[in-house]
Amino acid sequence: MLDRLDTALANTKAHLLSLQCKDGHWEGQLSSSALSTATAIVALHGVDPYKHAALIKAGVHWLVANQNMDGGWGDTTISQSNLSTTLLCWSALRLCGEAEKMAGEAWILKQVGSLEPEAITRAVISRYGKDKTFSVPILMLCTICGTMGSNAWRRVLPLPFELAALPRRLFGAVGMPVVSYALPALIAIGYARFKNAPPRRWNPLRWIRSALWRQILPMLKTLQPSSGGYLEATPLTSFVAMALAAAGEKEHLCIPGAVAFLSRSMRADGGWPIDTNLATWGTTLATKALGQLTPETLEWLLKQQYKEIHPFTNAAPGGWAWTDLPGGVPDADDTAGALISLKLCGAQARQAASAGIQWLLDLQNRDGGMPTFCRGWGTLPFDRSTPELTAHALLAWWTWRPDMPRAVQNHIQKSTQKCLMYLEREQTASGSWIPLWFGNENTVGEDNPVYGTAQVVAYLCGEVTLAQQADALIQRGVGYLLRQQQACGGWGGDVSAPVTIEETAVTLHALCQAAKGGCADVSHETILRGVIWLLEATREGTYFPASPIGLYFARLWYHEQLYPIVWTAQALAASGGRAPAFHGEASGAKSTGIISE
Repeated sequence: MLDRLDTALANTKAHLLSLQCKDGHWEGQLSSSALSTATAIVALHGVDPYKHAALIKAGVHWLVANQNMDGGWGDTTISQSNLSTTLLCWSALRLCGEAEKMAGEAWILKQVGSLEPEAITRAVISRYGKDKTFSVPILMLCTICGTMGSNAWRRVLPLPFELAALPRRLFGAVGMPVVSYALPALIAIGYARFKNAPPRRWNPLRWIRSALWRQILPMLKTLQPSSGGYLEATPLTSFVAMALAAAGEKEHLCIPGAVAFLSRSMRADGGWPIDTNLATWGTTLATKALGQLTPETLEWLLKQQYKEIHPFTNAAPGGWAWTDLPGGVPDADDTAGALISLKLCGAQARQAASAGIQWLLDLQNRDGGMPTFCRGWGTLPFDRSTPELTAHALLAWWTWRPDMPRAVQNHIQKSTQKCLMYLEREQTASGSWIPLWFGNENTVGEDNPVYGTAQVVAYLCGEVTLAQQADALIQRGVGYLLRQQQACGGWGGDVSAPVTIEETAVTLHALCQAAKGGCADVSHETILRGVIWLLEATREGTYFPASPIGLYFARLWYHEQLYPIVWTAQALAASGGRAPAFHGEASGAKSTGIISE
């Protein structure tokens, strides 16, 4: 078994290294997305359907070619049909006069029970609840495409775009109806709705919004990165562009940049990805999986740290975003990942690490947990605290704690106690944690307790002193993961979901980490069964089909080329695999994994 494990690990690492860019980073590849493609088509059509006819036609052909057998559309080419994406594709094809919309109608009718605008509106709002970040854009796109009947703009929930005129520090206090990163959509969609369905003349909001629009209008250009793509994301950029076009603002200064971004982002087959790339995130995952940081990768990673206040979220300097492109925004998960990777090179990165540690400490919410982007903005997804980001920040803090000044060490200790109390509150009775950024479309509620629990356990076990403080949490989390192992040896989103490489690999890594830390509940047999499944699924580290595991705002799925590779490498190494040396590694290092014991 050890020889087989060694071979698979060597193959996996070699494949991962083959995907590395010349300057030392990994770019990866996000799945193409029906949702992104539909929104891009509508945006380009709204701005100028004749000028962009070729792009629109290519996108339409991609949607038609990637319609599911049941008549609906999923977010990726291997995703199940869902209401949000099917509504968007159905509407986009109707706008373009395509007959395939009829199959979409049948799917929607089966799911909603009616094609009446009121029924569709209720179904969309019900899916997203109080978070208007995506329900309002869906209803707006359907309205623009003519699928919501007469008086349709009244069904688009109004967004208080006038709040954008407030100082950014007050956004948390006023209770924004959308998440922090969706500020451009709040402005553009809110204005489009106001322009097409204004309040009655006696309503003071009509006059307040009219007066403030000229003050707020330039903000869309200020918030737009040089790439033209808000957050480097096709959907967000498309929603802003189509909203401005629908409001009669086709000449707005941000439109040329948005159109240029959409034009560049279309792939050769006519589809669009959900985001441009996750280069920084993928690079930190790869370096942690390989256990090394080359000089080239170190230089690249240090360049990605933000040195100035970010105009989008007003974030302080010191953090990292998910991408190396100008539309990125610093966030907790990528900052923690970068800090842990930088520790591989030791003191060379101490100055950057010090700024990153302080950035993470200042981000902590009052409830003790870590949000994604902004402290205290609210309880909506991506602004509320979440367990996996909290545990990731804890590991970053404790990885660098000995190198920090005494005052920072004390701050870390105090913040740690708040984090652990938060994690204790968030741990379910079964011992699991529900993550924010990753879901599973095959589980109840589309949550992914296996992924969330595995990541929290692995992070908490990643540093000895931290693991000692979190021992009770770890034990309960391990118990949950052990109960989720399926008969085949692998793991899915829960015990009933299909097994995947991604979920099996992250769980194996977490259990190995716990076993090395002294958790007696993790047996050799459990690890061996998981490893055998992983070896067979990856064909000894040579085959890595991706699954839609990533959750992108409001239950929208993606898969990423690097995930099954980096997590497999991490799991096989933790299990006992020994790979030949790469780029200066110690050759033939003795295995410290579970299977070798």
